[in-house]
Amino acid sequence: MSGIVLSASVRQNLLSLQSTADLLATTQNRLATGKKVNTALDNPTNYFTAASLDARAGDINNLLDGIGNGVQVLQAANTGITSLQKLVDSAKSVANQALQTTVGYSTKSSFTSVVIDGATADNLVADQAPTNATFTGASAPQRGAYTSTTVTTPGGQLQTAGPVNATPSSLLSQLTVAVAANDTLVVNGKTITFQAGANGLVGSGNAYTMGVDTSLSDLMTAIDSLSGNTTPANASTATGGIITLRSGTAADLVVTGTAAVALEINTVAQSTATRGGGALTAGALAGTTKLSVGDGTAPSLSNAFAVGDTITVNGRTLTFVAANTIGNDPNQIKIDSDVTGLLAKIDGLTGSSTASTITGGQITLNTGTLSDLTLTSSNAAALTALGLPGGVTQARTEVPGVLEGKTLRIAATGGGVATDIVFGEAPGRVSSLNELNEALAANNLQATFVSGKLTITTTNEAASATIGAITGSAVGAGQAFAAGTTAPAPVVDPDAKLTRDNLVIQYNNIINQITTTAQDASFNGINLLGGDTLKLTFNETGKSTLSIQGVNFNPAGLGLDVLSSGAFKDNAAINDIVTALNGASTTLRSQASAFGSNLSIVQIRQDFSKNLINVLQTGSSNLTLADTNEEAANSQALSTRQSIAVSALALANQSQQSVLQLLR
Repeated sequence: MSGIVLSASVRQNLLSLQSTADLLATTQNRLATGKKVNTALDNPTNYFTAASLDARAGDINNLLDGIGNGVQVLQAANTGITSLQKLVDSAKSVANQALQTTVGYSTKSSFTSVVIDGATADNLVADQAPTNATFTGASAPQRGAYTSTTVTTPGGQLQTAGPVNATPSSLLSQLTVAVAANDTLVVNGKTITFQAGANGLVGSGNAYTMGVDTSLSDLMTAIDSLSGNTTPANASTATGGIITLRSGTAADLVVTGTAAVALEINTVAQSTATRGGGALTAGALAGTTKLSVGDGTAPSLSNAFAVGDTITVNGRTLTFVAANTIGNDPNQIKIDSDVTGLLAKIDGLTGSSTASTITGGQITLNTGTLSDLTLTSSNAAALTALGLPGGVTQARTEVPGVLEGKTLRIAATGGGVATDIVFGEAPGRVSSLNELNEALAANNLQATFVSGKLTITTTNEAASATIGAITGSAVGAGQAFAAGTTAPAPVVDPDAKLTRDNLVIQYNNIINQITTTAQDASFNGINLLGGDTLKLTFNETGKSTLSIQGVNFNPAGLGLDVLSSGAFKDNAAINDIVTALNGASTTLRSQASAFGSNLSIVQIRQDFSKNLINVLQTGSSNLTLADTNEEAANSQALSTRQSIAVSALALANQSQQSVLQLLR
């Protein structure tokens, strides 16, 4: 009220009392809420930071349910895989049981030879091993090593402004007749096109670019690089107004182009350097003679081989490859090899234990005892340079036996591979009963040798099959197998067939259970064994996700089929089914591992999210929570202060009351 006048002391006490009351109200509010920051007015920074942390914690907490569902989806898939593995094991048990039962045929398909005189189980051909034969080529020359040559421009013609003689550092654009953009310089068929700037030589194949602001020294280096002159002592130079070009030993040097005028190398005498050396010496072919010119520093063939050329030895191809090719493939030879290296490769392909040699310029090849020798090349001129014009054909020395060299072809039987047998003692041929059985195994056949006769029959794995057509030079009049030899069909055993067919029914029941089990392995509408995709979100922005692609683990997805009656007719068919079941087991184990890895990731992220929520909430609390002990102490102190202030105000008013009493 404007009409009431307070003394200074009263007013001061009143203001102090009001301030204390405000502080006490603030302290009591903190004690009531437990927070020191209740509104943005208390502490804007802490208030809004805490609100952001609480909001993020809430968002992440909302994602935990989805992550938990993801864990259960993976658990359901893992449970399904475990059950599928048990079903696959059961199916495999049925298949193995079928293998233990009697084959469904009382008599299998077979055919028998006549008595083979002199033959035994260990030596069906009754023959001696062939002996080695040699082939000696014609005397051949070799080409001598090449030498580098030099051509030089007249002195003082190449100049820069002044005029002064050009130096190695002189720029091409500063020559009296400057090299300009779009000028060209052709080095051994490789074109340099000059352009503005100071870039060095860039390009590949036959097309390159180079800046006109590069030096003469850079240009000389580029010319040597393109011409194949790699010897530093023979480097081309440009000094004192004179250009000196040098050929390498690998090729002659020819330089042309519009830039040749500016460089004063525009005549043949100034721009062409023909290598020296390379003369032929009759009868000088040696083991150290190189098969190609290469860098030209060593003697080489009069007609060289090139990368990509081939030599065919006994039907096997030896290919010439680049010198820097990695490895030592027996079917490849590096282009920088010599004659000795080539002979070793040929011996490797023939299998000869006697090394081929070269003496007096003549090559001597050995057939070995394994096969006759045939040798040709895609490069006839180079083969002639080796003294082998027209190639080589050389037979071994052999003594024919009863079955020596005879062939027996049996068409594919029971899903096997057609058998092509050549009787003999060389590698790849058959001379004993054991070797014959090895050759027949891939065609589901086996052989026995009793009383001088060979009998070939189907194995239990292909008991239902009829042996295919029988042909070859071992079949016919006077041969081991009579003309028109055929094998009758097998005879069915009804009881054995019925037993195996009943096992097929059991097998199919298990396969049908695989279908339903895979369909039932779902959780909350998601089935990772039915091809569904599980996508989980781990953070509030949706940027941290994990997509787990499901698989189709129905029988088809596992590579299994429902079998028809008779599918267990022979062991070969059952073994194929067992192989498929093993593959299914491998697939299941692999996928279980993959799902297990994903489950670990999801569980780790689940724990991480829970811990992160705690961190965020703790951080928010640290920013806003009040220290209740401190605030209680403050409240007590303020209450005391308020009591004192009230007393002080009362004392201040006593003086005025005394005056009032006097006036009365």
